[in-house]
Amino acid sequence: MKLSDFKYNIPDKLIAQYPTKKRGDSRLMVLNRENSSVEDRQFKDIIHYIKKGDCLVVNETKVFPARLMGTKDKTNAEVEIFLLRELETDLWEVLVKPARKVRVGNKLHVGNQLTCEVVDNTISGGRVIRFFYDGNFINIIDKLGKVPLPPYIKREPENVDKERYQSIFGTKRGAVAAPTAALHFEKKILKKIQHKGVKIAPVLLHVGLGTFRPVVVEDLTRHKMDSEYYEVSEESAQKINATINEGGRIIALGTTVIRVLETIVTSEGHIKAEHGWTDKFIYPPYDFHIANMLITNFHMPASTLLMLVCAFGGPDFVMKAYRRAVREKYRFFSYGDAMLIL
Repeated sequence: MKLSDFKYNIPDKLIAQYPTKKRGDSRLMVLNRENSSVEDRQFKDIIHYIKKGDCLVVNETKVFPARLMGTKDKTNAEVEIFLLRELETDLWEVLVKPARKVRVGNKLHVGNQLTCEVVDNTISGGRVIRFFYDGNFINIIDKLGKVPLPPYIKREPENVDKERYQSIFGTKRGAVAAPTAALHFEKKILKKIQHKGVKIAPVLLHVGLGTFRPVVVEDLTRHKMDSEYYEVSEESAQKINATINEGGRIIALGTTVIRVLETIVTSEGHIKAEHGWTDKFIYPPYDFHIANMLITNFHMPASTLLMLVCAFGGPDFVMKAYRRAVREKYRFFSYGDAMLIL
């Protein structure tokens, strides 16, 4: 398949700029691959599609306030510093804007508590910077940083985003973008699922900015994914493998979970406890090994996320469902509605 196969028209008014009033208030489109049927439901109805013996695999990554506003030494020109990943203590890979004005050797100031020096350029157009400060770095970032809302949300972060651009499963900070399928879950829904005898297995994948990076090559085999850090504990691996052995279903909460599971699958069709970096790119055709169901959001046209969903649900079926979602005025992208593929 080619890049153009994953394009569709989305009116700007359908791109959700704010979350719903409550988690779980979103709509849910249910795609049944067995009979090619489509249902329009509410997200809280998800409990009717999950049963005893299933295992819900969730991403426990937590978004941190990765956007910093600084000024250049001497000129006081304003610069945005977007933290991507910590390379070693106080040394970070970042994106800067405007990039053309930030060069190796420049010093940047963020408020009165944080100074950094640009020490290198990256292949992808970013910078490597070293931070200097007094006190606790995490506390300083939490105080000075802003919620890293995606570029299609055309507003500055507000108080509502501090809570709602964060999933209830997030316990390990390190993501610069939320695993958005999980944003629909509230504790009440989760308790109902657990009450049915469903296992919850957390895995970790720190979502990087590459999730929004556009694919620019028509030939998908030439696209290279950014690497993202993942971890799977022995306890979670045992839960998932036990579910498979007992004939239960594995339900992946989001494309990030799918990528972790497909990265660590064994030749026997199980998973192993492991940590590392993955740049796995999934697009049709692809044979999935672990997940039986996928909960996901409606993703950007021609994005790697949409390609993964098409690989799971079938390209024709999924793209037809997307066109239906536009007609039915579903809300799209990070704060938008959800899709369940059975």
